[in-house]
Amino acid sequence: MQIDLPFVRSHFPAFSEPTLEGWAFFENAGGSYPCKQVIRRLTDFYTKNKVQPYYPYPASARGGELMDESYRRMAGYLNVAPEEIHFGPSTTQNVYVLANAMRPMWDEGDEIIVSCQDHEANAGAWRRLSNKGIKVIEWHVDPETGLLDTATLKSLFTDRTRMVAFPHCSNVIGDVNPVRRISDMAHSSNALCVVDGVGYAPHGFPDLKDLGADIYLFSLYKTFGPHLGLMYVNKNLIGKLENQSHFFKEGVSRSMITPAGPDHAQIASAQGIIDYFDAVYEHHFDAEAAPAARNKALNQLFHAHEEALMKPLLEFLNQRDDVQIVGPERSESRAPIVSIIPLKKDLKEVYHSLTAHKLMLGMGDFYAVRPLMDMEIPEDPGVIRMSFMHYTSPDDISQLIEGLNNALD
Repeated sequence: MQIDLPFVRSHFPAFSEPTLEGWAFFENAGGSYPCKQVIRRLTDFYTKNKVQPYYPYPASARGGELMDESYRRMAGYLNVAPEEIHFGPSTTQNVYVLANAMRPMWDEGDEIIVSCQDHEANAGAWRRLSNKGIKVIEWHVDPETGLLDTATLKSLFTDRTRMVAFPHCSNVIGDVNPVRRISDMAHSSNALCVVDGVGYAPHGFPDLKDLGADIYLFSLYKTFGPHLGLMYVNKNLIGKLENQSHFFKEGVSRSMITPAGPDHAQIASAQGIIDYFDAVYEHHFDAEAAPAARNKALNQLFHAHEEALMKPLLEFLNQRDDVQIVGPERSESRAPIVSIIPLKKDLKEVYHSLTAHKLMLGMGDFYAVRPLMDMEIPEDPGVIRMSFMHYTSPDDISQLIEGLNNALD
């Protein structure tokens, strides 16, 4: 089945915004366009329910109900329990809180394995535990390909390993890591598995039961929603974490690892993402299905479209001798996050030529400093990154290839 692209794009106001006309958006890994359902829910909440929630009067009670619906519906698509979903201000902040909540579980000299393929959100806070008696073991990427090797990981485990942290896919490399295999490896060594899904989740929400990770994190502003970070924390783990909220919140799972308190309106509007997913599912599929099954069907729909978009772009890049693809040169088993380095022209010159061609894309290290270090790629200027989504059109890809051709020649 092919995606109905006009239908999909009709749900994103940016595609009918006059000031964006003619521009092709390729910086989705930095933040996606929001869908109209999220925008409407956010506006409605600020208009009708922007009071302290969970009191018995109607505006307050409805505000609390809307927040609860977001926890429930998000959990349904991710195939977990609502009490395992936590909303925080950002993924970076969420990892910082988790690191402090988990440290008391471990003894002086215990070890954690942290990959060098990560965005710093899932790296820096864990590494800071080295100042608190934890030994940090680095899982380096291959310096040529940027990939993580599970055979290398296996050699890093010891009887003191307590956790493995790595990305579902890197936000500059794009290769999708085998989360289930790594989760099983961690659990066989009595270690926890923490996965940064920021790069992966925009291309289809994962089935978290299938993945087997103990903690999974991603950013809702990269999945068509508000600027929040979502955490899944296995319910068997939450009771072992040290409370990071007010003392009287001890035992209240929704509060223990969100010390800043929830943003009521943004949490309520987060279910707009699920409204959008439901609309796309019902437009493309006739069968009734539970949320997790809908999610799997949408994953296949999205991935097929994104892979079809990647093929001509990678074919164009692979046939040139004046550009390096950072990471795998294939379209299979990778997310549509394609980073390049011009070999015969100044990177910044190429980048500015691309923006002059009305291409919105990124340049820099994207906080993925460690994989660039392992691959000996200078952080300044870094790489040019082209990232796209299931709402990207073939015409956008043609505009990108035309811009690259002009910029590189």
